Amino acid sequence: MSSEQMNPDAWHKEYDLASKRAEIDVAVGEVLEACTSKGFDESASFAVRLSLEEALTNAMMHGNGGDESKRILFSCSVSETRIEMSIQDEGPGFDPETVPDPTADENLTIASGRGLALIKAFMTNVEIPRPGNQLQLVFEKV
Repeated sequence: MSSEQMNPDAWHKEYDLASKRAEIDVAVGEVLEACTSKGFDESASFAVRLSLEEALTNAMMHGNGGDESKRILFSCSVSETRIEMSIQDEGPGFDPETVPDPTADENLTIASGRGLALIKAFMTNVEIPRPGNQLQLVFEKV
């Protein structure tokens, strides 16, 4: 997240969240306020909200197994043109290549498994460094 951290006009915040919905909701709300203050429109805010809620929920439920004592480290920088987010859980990680394609016929009726696909659809860039317990997300204004 180096580029926006060096921008003195960027909003930046680091969070150490418990794996609890209430803490996630507060963080998402603060990020959306920063997006609005930096001039991101409703469409961009929707993309960021959906992606961030999915990423943090995945960290809470899949990475940390719903264990409220486990932490989620989350940092975010918002400038007028770019949003950078990093989400890391305490889980063992996962291999994104093994995530089933949610659009395949055999997966259409499965209730879960669409979060990562949604994140990739809405973000400009998504990186999952090994061991797979961290997501690095970038959204750029068009």
